[in-house]
Amino acid sequence: MAADFEPRVSLITLGVADLARARAFYETGLGWRASPASQDEVAFFQLGGLALALFQRSSLAEDAGVAAGGGFAGIALAHNVRQPADVDRLLALAQAAGARITRGAETKPWGGRSGYFADPDGHLWEIAWNPHFGLAADGALRLP
Repeated sequence: MAADFEPRVSLITLGVADLARARAFYETGLGWRASPASQDEVAFFQLGGLALALFQRSSLAEDAGVAAGGGFAGIALAHNVRQPADVDRLLALAQAAGARITRGAETKPWGGRSGYFADPDGHLWEIAWNPHFGLAADGALRLP
């Protein structure tokens, strides 16, 4: 049933303690350039066909609908889809296969749609449709 979805990791989000410090590390320490899509609360970096996001750890936990303490590792993988309705469909497929929905699909203030699930081992996945981030024919994510 899930065969019509393209397998991919579009985005890796790291929950960080200090966003300014983390962004400076990646920009200065590694020489990476933040995308113009970056904002005060998130920094994006293009990494070939996928992207890295740096997000305040507590904000990532809140966005994913999980507790910031305990076993939260501060990382989420994202699978970006081509249509807003695909977010709901893929979350439902994941849940039917044993995933735990941590945050149901919802329209986000930034104009997209997303939701989160934890796989059977507790790894967080965000399923997202982002009208600002394009997907190439091969599924590669392209930041603006």
